Amino acid sequence: MPAIGSNRQYYFYQIIPILQEKYKIDFGINNSINPGTMTKFLKKDQLSSNWYEIDAKNAVVGRLATLISKIIRGKNKATFTPHMDDGDFVIVKNIEQIKFTGKKFQNKKYYRHTGYPGGIKETTPEKLSEKKPGEALKLAVKRMLPGGVLGKKQLTKLKIYAGSEHPHSAQNPKVIEINKLNNKNIVRN
Repeated sequence: MPAIGSNRQYYFYQIIPILQEKYKIDFGINNSINPGTMTKFLKKDQLSSNWYEIDAKNAVVGRLATLISKIIRGKNKATFTPHMDDGDFVIVKNIEQIKFTGKKFQNKKYYRHTGYPGGIKETTPEKLSEKKPGEALKLAVKRMLPGGVLGKKQLTKLKIYAGSEHPHSAQNPKVIEINKLNNKNIVRN
């Protein structure tokens, strides 16, 4: 029995047939309160990956990294699912010609720790590009991805190559021209 003065005149089992008729919902199958607004998540068998190719000649590192991280995470797709690896593969070529704005190429510092007491090491993009040309871009993209197992898996979808040749031509990658997306993406000297 409802409380005295309550507007509840029916029990829930009496309301179900009325709601089923009004909203055309079968409450036996769908356990959600409002199934029309539920977010649709992808299943593993529905995942698909495309390949993209970007020419990094005179490209600004940070702007290029944001574009790459969005593609690798899958945020450019309507089917973005935060906990799934739904991203696409990205091939970056001509990495040795990448640019930093301002004096960051000489002054920016990257820190890492060896794990031993007093083992902090620092380097600049200038020194880093001599040893590993694509490491500055890889670090920038890595810091824009989730920190954990999913982020490490997504970072493997980034392929960086010095020069204009790469071994992934069989995948028929779509070319993204970053200077047409925004004219600030390219340094013009």
